[in-house]
Amino acid sequence: MKPEFLKAAISEARLGLAEGGIPIGSVLVHDGKIIGRGHNRRVQKGSTILHGEMDALENAGRQSAEIYRQSELYTTLSPCPMCSGAIHLYGIPKVIVGENQSFMGQEDYLRSQGIEIEVIQNSECLDMMQSFIKEHPALWNEDIGV
Repeated sequence: MKPEFLKAAISEARLGLAEGGIPIGSVLVHDGKIIGRGHNRRVQKGSTILHGEMDALENAGRQSAEIYRQSELYTTLSPCPMCSGAIHLYGIPKVIVGENQSFMGQEDYLRSQGIEIEVIQNSECLDMMQSFIKEHPALWNEDIGV
Protein backbone atom coordinates (compact mmCIF):
# COMPACT_ATOMS: atom_id res chain seq x y z
CA MET A 1 0.00 0.00 0.00
CA LYS A 2 1.34 3.38 -1.02
CA PRO A 3 -0.13 6.22 1.08
CA GLU A 4 0.04 8.69 -1.81
CA PHE A 5 -2.42 6.60 -3.83
CA LEU A 6 -4.91 6.40 -0.97
CA LYS A 7 -4.51 10.18 -0.58
CA ALA A 8 -5.33 10.58 -4.29
CA ALA A 9 -8.49 8.47 -3.82
CA ILE A 10 -9.44 10.62 -0.81
CA SER A 11 -8.90 13.76 -2.90
CA GLU A 12 -11.28 12.33 -5.50
CA ALA A 13 -13.86 11.63 -2.79
CA ARG A 14 -13.56 15.21 -1.51
CA LEU A 15 -13.99 16.51 -5.05
CA GLY A 16 -17.20 14.49 -5.39
CA LEU A 17 -18.49 15.89 -2.12
CA ALA A 18 -17.67 19.45 -3.21
CA GLU A 19 -19.67 18.82 -6.42
CA GLY A 20 -22.72 17.81 -4.36
CA GLY A 21 -22.18 14.09 -4.79
CA ILE A 22 -21.36 11.09 -2.66
CA PRO A 23 -17.80 11.16 -1.24
CA ILE A 24 -16.28 7.98 -2.63
CA GLY A 25 -13.08 8.16 -4.66
CA SER A 26 -10.86 5.70 -6.43
CA VAL A 27 -7.65 5.48 -8.43
CA LEU A 28 -6.31 2.76 -10.71
CA VAL A 29 -2.55 2.36 -10.39
CA HIS A 30 -0.24 0.60 -12.84
CA ASP A 31 3.52 0.41 -12.51
CA GLY A 32 3.58 3.03 -9.75
CA LYS A 33 1.51 5.58 -11.70
CA ILE A 34 -2.14 6.57 -11.55
CA ILE A 35 -3.68 5.69 -14.90
CA GLY A 36 -7.29 6.39 -13.95
CA ARG A 37 -8.96 8.42 -11.24
CA GLY A 38 -12.58 8.98 -10.43
CA HIS A 39 -15.25 9.66 -7.88
CA ASN A 40 -18.88 8.80 -7.43
CA ARG A 41 -20.72 11.00 -9.95
CA ARG A 42 -24.19 9.46 -9.89
CA VAL A 43 -25.75 12.69 -8.65
CA GLN A 44 -23.68 15.04 -10.79
CA LYS A 45 -24.22 13.10 -14.03
CA GLY A 46 -27.63 11.57 -13.30
CA SER A 47 -25.88 8.21 -13.77
CA THR A 48 -26.88 4.78 -12.59
CA ILE A 49 -23.35 3.36 -12.71
CA LEU A 50 -20.75 6.04 -11.99
CA HIS A 51 -19.53 4.83 -8.63
CA GLY A 52 -15.98 5.89 -7.75
CA GLU A 53 -14.41 2.66 -8.97
CA MET A 54 -16.40 2.63 -12.21
CA ASP A 55 -15.48 6.28 -12.87
CA ALA A 56 -11.78 5.54 -12.32
CA LEU A 57 -11.95 2.58 -14.72
CA GLU A 58 -13.80 4.69 -17.30
CA ASN A 59 -11.29 7.52 -16.97
CA ALA A 60 -8.38 5.09 -17.40
CA GLY A 61 -9.67 4.48 -20.90
CA ARG A 62 -9.39 1.23 -22.74
CA GLN A 63 -6.44 -0.79 -21.47
CA SER A 64 -5.03 -4.17 -22.44
CA ALA A 65 -5.86 -7.16 -20.27
CA GLU A 66 -2.21 -7.28 -19.25
CA ILE A 67 -2.35 -3.73 -17.82
CA TYR A 68 -5.41 -4.55 -15.68
CA ARG A 69 -3.78 -7.76 -14.43
CA GLN A 70 -0.78 -5.72 -13.26
CA SER A 71 -2.77 -2.92 -11.61
CA GLU A 72 -4.08 -2.09 -8.16
CA LEU A 73 -7.27 -0.25 -7.35
CA TYR A 74 -7.41 2.12 -4.38
CA THR A 75 -10.87 3.04 -3.17
CA THR A 76 -12.08 4.98 -0.16
CA LEU A 77 -14.95 2.56 0.54
CA SER A 78 -15.47 -1.19 0.20
CA PRO A 79 -16.62 -1.97 -3.37
CA CYS A 80 -20.29 -2.76 -4.04
CA PRO A 81 -21.40 -5.77 -6.13
CA MET A 82 -21.29 -3.79 -9.41
CA CYS A 83 -17.79 -2.45 -8.82
CA SER A 84 -16.58 -5.83 -7.54
CA GLY A 85 -17.87 -7.44 -10.71
CA ALA A 86 -15.87 -4.98 -12.83
CA ILE A 87 -12.76 -5.57 -10.71
CA HIS A 88 -13.14 -9.33 -11.25
CA LEU A 89 -14.03 -8.97 -14.94
CA TYR A 90 -10.86 -7.04 -15.69
CA GLY A 91 -8.65 -9.21 -13.50
CA ILE A 92 -7.38 -6.49 -11.19
CA PRO A 93 -5.42 -8.54 -8.65
CA LYS A 94 -5.41 -6.20 -5.64
CA VAL A 95 -7.80 -3.70 -4.07
CA ILE A 96 -6.82 -1.35 -1.26
CA VAL A 97 -9.90 -0.23 0.70
CA GLY A 98 -9.87 2.97 2.75
CA GLU A 99 -12.59 1.70 5.09
CA ASN A 100 -15.34 -0.91 5.28
CA GLN A 101 -17.14 0.07 8.49
CA SER A 102 -19.63 2.40 6.78
CA PHE A 103 -20.38 -0.20 4.11
CA MET A 104 -19.16 -3.77 3.70
CA GLY A 105 -19.04 -4.50 0.01
CA GLN A 106 -18.25 -7.74 -1.76
CA GLU A 107 -14.85 -8.32 -0.22
CA ASP A 108 -15.54 -12.02 0.41
CA TYR A 109 -16.54 -12.47 -3.25
CA LEU A 110 -13.38 -10.75 -4.44
CA ARG A 111 -11.24 -12.90 -2.14
CA SER A 112 -13.01 -16.02 -3.42
CA GLN A 113 -11.88 -15.00 -6.91
CA GLY A 114 -8.25 -14.76 -5.81
CA ILE A 115 -8.20 -10.97 -5.51
CA GLU A 116 -6.16 -9.60 -2.64
CA ILE A 117 -8.01 -7.14 -0.40
CA GLU A 118 -6.19 -4.82 1.96
CA VAL A 119 -8.41 -2.82 4.30
CA ILE A 120 -6.79 0.23 5.90
CA GLN A 121 -9.60 1.60 8.16
CA ASN A 122 -8.37 5.11 7.40
CA SER A 123 -9.94 7.62 9.79
CA GLU A 124 -10.27 10.32 7.13
CA CYS A 125 -12.24 7.97 4.87
CA LEU A 126 -14.40 6.81 7.77
CA ASP A 127 -15.12 10.32 9.11
CA MET A 128 -15.99 11.65 5.67
CA MET A 129 -18.39 8.78 4.91
CA GLN A 130 -20.00 8.74 8.36
CA SER A 131 -20.65 12.50 8.19
CA PHE A 132 -22.16 12.16 4.73
CA ILE A 133 -24.44 9.27 5.72
CA LYS A 134 -25.66 11.21 8.78
CA GLU A 135 -26.36 14.35 6.73
CA HIS A 136 -27.80 12.64 3.61
CA PRO A 137 -29.33 9.28 4.58
CA ALA A 138 -31.81 9.15 1.67
CA LEU A 139 -29.12 9.83 -0.93
CA TRP A 140 -26.83 7.26 0.66
CA ASN A 141 -29.60 4.63 0.68
CA GLU A 142 -30.32 5.36 -2.98
CA ASP A 143 -26.66 4.89 -3.86
CA ILE A 144 -26.39 1.48 -2.20
CA GLY A 145 -29.77 0.30 -3.48
CA VAL A 146 -31.79 0.36 -0.26
